[in-house]
Amino acid sequence: MTHRLALDIEVPAHLAGHRLDQAAAELIPDYSRARLQSWIKGGQLTVDGRSARPRDKLFGGEQLRLSAELEARGEWLAQPIDLNIAYEDDSLLVIDKPPGLVVHPAAGNPDGTLLNGLLHHCPQLETVPRAGIVHRLDKDTSGLMVVAKTLPAQTALVAQLKARTVSRQYDAIAQGLVTGGGTVDAPIGRHRQNRLKMAVLELGGKEAITHYRVQERFRAHTLLRCKLETGRTHQIRVHMAHIRHPLVGDPLYGGRVKLPPEASPELVEALQQFPRQALHAAELALRHPKTGGELHWRAPMPADMLRLLELLRADSEDGGQMPDDR
Repeated sequence: MTHRLALDIEVPAHLAGHRLDQAAAELIPDYSRARLQSWIKGGQLTVDGRSARPRDKLFGGEQLRLSAELEARGEWLAQPIDLNIAYEDDSLLVIDKPPGLVVHPAAGNPDGTLLNGLLHHCPQLETVPRAGIVHRLDKDTSGLMVVAKTLPAQTALVAQLKARTVSRQYDAIAQGLVTGGGTVDAPIGRHRQNRLKMAVLELGGKEAITHYRVQERFRAHTLLRCKLETGRTHQIRVHMAHIRHPLVGDPLYGGRVKLPPEASPELVEALQQFPRQALHAAELALRHPKTGGELHWRAPMPADMLRLLELLRADSEDGGQMPDDR
């Protein structure tokens, strides 16, 4: 499946002296600099009908012509998968992902992923890198994800993520009593010994910042609202474990299950058998890539986390709820 692009643009005088790739990035902002450079090198983006090099200087007044095909970006299978769509238009899809759904095919999960379902729902995503997925959620994290339906939308969303203007807020049930809100500013990289895990690294890690506040306290657990400033792999899970408040049910970073003294059998079972990390992408806000308007979505907490909160509340002495930290 392919889609053809055709554009004719005259180079304005103020871009005289600029490199071709620099001018193209300003004149055709819907596509990344790397993609424009590949089109220049491949002869799909020409100057006055002739091929050129990305570094060639312009004088102003030249005619740029873009004639390119957007080809399928992978060999993934389109599969009918139920998608809980929170929002959709010509540029965007916002998905409320259930726990247990893998986002992208990989070794061990070659199909049956969110990406396969996206290709079935919207075949045009075959021409967009990674089927429009610009950020991911772990398999067992639930909640909101945005997907770009076009290359221009993807370029705009990636730019917003880099500029940290996309707001992503998560509900998390952590072990232990968190005394107040705060920020974890600790770089994250691949664990030195266990390559399946990430870790806080003093050397070699990438910048990672998580803000958190207390929503509700129980006898031995805390419901947190976490806001990502960066988006590293497993970031909230690693950061909460780093401050000694790992998430309930986390198979990689959770450690020993913490039980309130004399907890009911129902609560003990729920905590010991909770099937995943108790983490939910509850709110997402961004600027629409075409209109620039502010958009905001909320996703209700899934049933497994709601049930655990009910049991924690019932267990708490005299209600156990303390005022929120703001």
